[in-house]
Amino acid sequence: MGIFGRKRRASAADERPRGRHAAPDSDDTDADDDYDDESYLEPEATTGPYDVADAPEDDGIPRIDLGSVRVPVPEGAQVQVEMDQATGGVRAVHVVTPVGQVTVSGYAAPKSGGLWTEVCKELTDQLRADGARVQPGRGEWGMELSAIVGEVALRFIGVDGPRWMLRGVIAGPQSQAAAAPDVLREIVRHTIVVRGDAPMPVRTPLTIELPEAVQQHIAAQQQGG
Repeated sequence: MGIFGRKRRASAADERPRGRHAAPDSDDTDADDDYDDESYLEPEATTGPYDVADAPEDDGIPRIDLGSVRVPVPEGAQVQVEMDQATGGVRAVHVVTPVGQVTVSGYAAPKSGGLWTEVCKELTDQLRADGARVQPGRGEWGMELSAIVGEVALRFIGVDGPRWMLRGVIAGPQSQAAAAPDVLREIVRHTIVVRGDAPMPVRTPLTIELPEAVQQHIAAQQQGG
């Protein structure tokens, strides 16, 4: 499944609000376009990501179980755990692939859906305020964002599910920007979300729980200094 370890954030842009192609595809809009074209909001037919109630029982795909999300780990990828040094808790779990670092996060969302559209617009504003070049585009689940921050190419995907929103981002070198979106989409497509039934405020991050083996590995690293 890869190497488990602690890792610092790859870039500030990678940690934008948990919030779809890396180098823009030919059907993307101009970088300064807004969201007046409602076609961005019309998802194409697809399967996955899955709510746990609808997930396949045994599809043979290796996943790391993080409690609220079960994230696929492709062959050749590594899993890295980013710890919060102030609290000692888990900040994020990344799947590091040959073309970039993938981070998938779940959030509580309204029954009516539509949270990703709001988050996507906010994310666009924040990235542009930080000097990033941003382009919206359309993908399997509706709106996607591609951005260039320095030498890093980013692609953001969001999916609205039943009372949850899943956000995926891949960050990698611009030299791998053409291949990165498909890797991100494949991981998002096969992710399983376990939201639970408890009421939560909208946008609350779903809790990450590390597998016992990963907890033991991190503890051993910490004891080793």
